[in-house]
Formats: sequence, C-alpha cells, structure tokens
Amino acid sequence: MEINLLSFVIVVFLIFVVAALYSSVGHGGASGYLAILSFFAVAPSLMASTALLLNVLVAGLSLISYYRAKHLSLTLAWPFILASIPAAFIGGSIPVTEIVYFILLAIVLLFAAFRLANSAVIPANDELHAVKLPISLPVGAGIGLLSGIVGVGGGIFLSPLMVIMKWATTKQTAAVSALFIVVNSLAGLAGRGLRGGLELDTSFPLILAAFGGGLIGSYYGARKFSGLLLRRILALVLLVAAFKLIITAIQA
Repeated sequence: MEINLLSFVIVVFLIFVVAALYSSVGHGGASGYLAILSFFAVAPSLMASTALLLNVLVAGLSLISYYRAKHLSLTLAWPFILASIPAAFIGGSIPVTEIVYFILLAIVLLFAAFRLANSAVIPANDELHAVKLPISLPVGAGIGLLSGIVGVGGGIFLSPLMVIMKWATTKQTAAVSALFIVVNSLAGLAGRGLRGGLELDTSFPLILAAFGGGLIGSYYGARKFSGLLLRRILALVLLVAAFKLIITAIQA
C-alpha cells in the first residue's frame, strides 16, 4: 500500500471505526473498507483482498456474539449459504477490468449507503414468513457471485432483503448475515488465490484495527446498540466514495 505514514494512520483509524459500526449490526464492513481504500488510490486487487480478509475477521466476531445470544438459525441460513459459496468462489476467480470493478463497486457502495441511511424505516418483523428454496437458492447464488467479484461478503444485500421480506427477526437477520458474510468472504478469497489475485500487503495493522473495532461493535450490537446517527454519517461517506469511483471510471 503505497501511501505516506499519515495517510496510513488515518486509514487504520477509519478501519477501526467502520469495523465497530458494521459489526454492531452483524456485518463485516467490506463496503466501508473499500470506500476508505478507494480514497487513497489503492490498487483494486489489494482493495478487494484486504476487504475480504477484514470481513472474515469482523463478521466472525459478530457471528460469535449473536450465536452466544442464541439468535442464529441454521435452518434459515443454509439455503442461502449453500448457493452462495460456489457462486462467490466463481466471482472471486473472475478477473475484471478496473473500469468494470469501479462501476460495480460504486453500485455496491450506493446500495450500502441507502441501506444504512434508511435503517430506521425498515418495517418491524411482527409476522414472519418462511422463505422457500426456489427463492433462497437463487438469491444466495446471485448475491454470492456479485460479492465474489467486488470483494464484499454480501450481508449488505442479504440483511435488508430478509428484513423487508419478513423472513427473520432483526437479530436473526444479523446472525444469518454474519455467517453468510464469513463463508462468502472465505470463498471469495479462495477464488482470488486460485487465479493469483490475492494481495494482502501491509495488512497486519489493518487487521488489528478491525479486530478492536469488531470486538467493541459486536459487544454493543448484542445489547441493542444501534448507532443510527453514526451509520447515517457512514452512509454519507459511502455515497461520496461511490461518486468518486464513478468519476474515476469515466475518466479512465
């Protein structure tokens, strides 16, 4: 990561903040990490690899917290995961041009910004509906494929869909999303490693920052900490980053 010391310190701090915010709602934070790295002209292959690695760590911490609180439903999770693993592996093994990558990432960041900014208006899950295999399997595969290509775990897509469709409670959604993110990120990393596109240069300080943030966020997330205002601020950051990527793609 060819940036100066001050910029690197800023990146480490922002990674800590993003990890804390995302882990509080059961997410790994890949879209946030990608947004941060995009501001500092980091190579796309390094961006995706680093984001996936941090995703595994932070979402794993969230998964442990929600599992201990007995919110994880494997019956609900397995169809999405079964379809997403091979799709994420395939997505991670597909090389894309920088322009395509920037456009796809911009779309992901815009979706993430919308999700975060509107987290308070998602309807309550008072009457849950069982999700059937003909729906959960293609949903899992589609999210897995896009996640593997872009370098995210897919929770930012799955969790709002589960809540809006009333497939799970908020806590169950967070637990399933965390598990979904972990397996998708591992599959995406494996796919990138297979094609020689796995880059993790100078990632250790980022890992420490993500671990600290993930511990704090998952701890408070399990105790009904929402951080709504902070997530809306983060949504603004993602929005700015998305437009920056779009401009970069146009200029390229």
